[in-house]
Amino acid sequence: MDLTTATWTDVRDLETDLAVVPVGSTEQHGPHAPLGTDVLTAEAIADAGIERVDREVVRAPAIPVGIAEEHRQFPGTMWVSEDTFRDYVGEAVASLAHHGFDRVVLVNGHGGNVDALREVGGRLTRAGNAYVVPFTWFAAVGEHSDDMGHGGPLETGLLRHLEPALIREDRIEAARAGGADGWGDWTSYVNMAYDAAEFTENGVVGDPDDGDAKRGEELFEGAADALARLLEAVAERDVSRPERR
Repeated sequence: MDLTTATWTDVRDLETDLAVVPVGSTEQHGPHAPLGTDVLTAEAIADAGIERVDREVVRAPAIPVGIAEEHRQFPGTMWVSEDTFRDYVGEAVASLAHHGFDRVVLVNGHGGNVDALREVGGRLTRAGNAYVVPFTWFAAVGEHSDDMGHGGPLETGLLRHLEPALIREDRIEAARAGGADGWGDWTSYVNMAYDAAEFTENGVVGDPDDGDAKRGEELFEGAADALARLLEAVAERDVSRPERR
């Protein structure tokens, strides 16, 4: 059930404790892909994963702004601090738990959110407020994960499958020409760059033309299936905390 279109009485009558919260970011994705890429992909995979399970799941509205200050030199990018993000996600989840939806999967589409979401999940779970598990779609697509960049083949391919009109195909060559091969500026196993603009001219990392719609469909199906398996596992898991040894 989508909370955005449900009424409170619809929600009152549900018999489930399982909820999904899509989490993304509003940030640059090169000259060819939309600022909302991370939100759009998280929502689409969240909905597809829910459709694949034979149980009621509450689908919360997406959280559209995340930890993205590393893209601040590119106009349109929005961000909040890590503390604000953790607090906001945590309190949003706590409000779901207040209504009995205390098994929560956070479906994430932005790499900058990963560490904070893991911390939020651990904190809420250990406190007994809810059992919270983060799921990042591009970490769940097998060997494809090795090609994850930024506005690169995975995100471009997925959007070519989901929302092809949003990809500015006439800018793909420019995206390739101004992009970087990898994320960061590395010496002695240390990334010396803090902002994306230090190593990519136009915000792109990876070759977007390596992600066609067919690859995007494979990514979508793989991520949705992985999420469905996770939802089933979260629904069935014994979430009581271990006793002190």
